[in-house]
Amino acid sequence: MSRPNAPRLIDITPALTPGMAVFPGDAPYEVRETFKIGPGCPVNVTSVSLSTHCGAHADAPLHYDPAGASIDRLALEDYIGPARLIDGRGDGPLCFPQDIEDRLDGAPPRILIRLADGLDPKRWPKGFRALAPETVELLAARGVRLIGVDVPSVDPETSKDLPAHMAVRRHDMRILENLALTLAEFGDYELIAPPLKLEGLDAAPVRAVLRTCAS
Repeated sequence: MSRPNAPRLIDITPALTPGMAVFPGDAPYEVRETFKIGPGCPVNVTSVSLSTHCGAHADAPLHYDPAGASIDRLALEDYIGPARLIDGRGDGPLCFPQDIEDRLDGAPPRILIRLADGLDPKRWPKGFRALAPETVELLAARGVRLIGVDVPSVDPETSKDLPAHMAVRRHDMRILENLALTLAEFGDYELIAPPLKLEGLDAAPVRAVLRTCAS
């Protein structure tokens, strides 16, 4: 009799590194050495500076709603639990409901959507594929509480009215962006991606991990 396979962890967090691409005009990721091991100093200590939207991150409602909750006020339960990674790639600038609807039967309340073939972390992905607001409405109707994508935003980079974010706002859903979804196969997992507890802020970095199911 064969032993069941133990669950394993898949890190879907891109590394934070100096020179990484950020939204045009946003603060870059920077590193500074505060202390260095040497004569008279027993430790290394480093300071970092970054945008709340740098790398894999969770948007808080405050990001797109002036009266919305800040990231430290959101329940951790939305960021931990059953999730499904599905393929939303295509030729058009937006992922529409018909592009993913057949992958949602029995779906858990967290859906991760791969929209890109792969991204260069040093290059801004101009014209990246995003979500149509109708797709957010479909997911909300299916009971989805969290949407995660592998691109910098659920809306196109040139959007000024943010229709996908506004659909998320209407349904009080959660958003993860900039996940490294090429590192996992499509299927069902447990998602573990709590945001940093940054008081009063509009977003926070996450260390996003998928845990496979035992078989």
